[in-house]
Amino acid sequence: MSEETIRALSVGGLSYSYRRLRQPRWTTEPVLVLGGALQGMFGWPQMEDHLGPVADVVTADLPGMGSADPLPPGPSIDVVCAAIEQIIDDLGVPRINLFGFSYGAGVAFGCARRFPGRIARLALGGVPAHISEAQRELWQRAADHLLRGDDETFATLVTEGLMCLDAGRHVTHRKLAYRYVRRSILHAARHSGDAAAALSRGLQDRPDFSGGLTGIPTLVFSGEHDTVTSPARQRAFAATIPGSRFLMIPDADHWVVLERPQDVADLAARFFTDGPLSSAPGLAPAAGREPSPADPACV
Repeated sequence: MSEETIRALSVGGLSYSYRRLRQPRWTTEPVLVLGGALQGMFGWPQMEDHLGPVADVVTADLPGMGSADPLPPGPSIDVVCAAIEQIIDDLGVPRINLFGFSYGAGVAFGCARRFPGRIARLALGGVPAHISEAQRELWQRAADHLLRGDDETFATLVTEGLMCLDAGRHVTHRKLAYRYVRRSILHAARHSGDAAAALSRGLQDRPDFSGGLTGIPTLVFSGEHDTVTSPARQRAFAATIPGSRFLMIPDADHWVVLERPQDVADLAARFFTDGPLSSAPGLAPAAGREPSPADPACV
């Protein structure tokens, strides 16, 4: 049985915390899970179930997320990465495995570039390597609605901007995922004074996905119908990292961690223990290969 501890830390005068599920036995370095800008440390039960048998699982409310202090205006990646390095120090380990999804993928990649010696393996999902002008316009409209007090329209627009709603593309548990995402965003809008700032930061304070990472085993994975950044663009991002792997999970969009949670968690457990990836049950035969830019995608 795992032992749960929650530790409060601060960086640059900002308070934040992390949660550790310590295992009596483990076979790989602790896994720190980083999610979207409005996700907190208690939203990863499927990862805890699958990774728990092989590693300590660590989740966090970093500055600007969950119960942590809001980030000040301006670029934030240095502050957030400093908070993560402080978590590694507080864990008392030389290195961790790092799992980043969506906004968390940008943070995780930034950490790997800043202190590669502290990262044993890097898994990045739903990497927002490219944001179109149409997406910027939609999410800015959403932020404007929230600033006017219209949190219902805000939640609807953000949810629609993060999901593939094309009925011609099969997405597993699409309706369930839509309800969950919208409810979560609406809750964040009503209970966090930083929701609009977090959305604006995601649009304006863009991570640097230009490359420059070597020496860390890296996995990049995408839902087949990701509308935030297409699988082809995520594959191109993965190609900037020497020796990396790119895998596509079928019948899922950007919210692959909700639509195919067991498959994502299984893939992560395999990767962080150096297990076989191509035989992972969540991958269709065609999805295990690297897709070409001509492959169909919901864009």
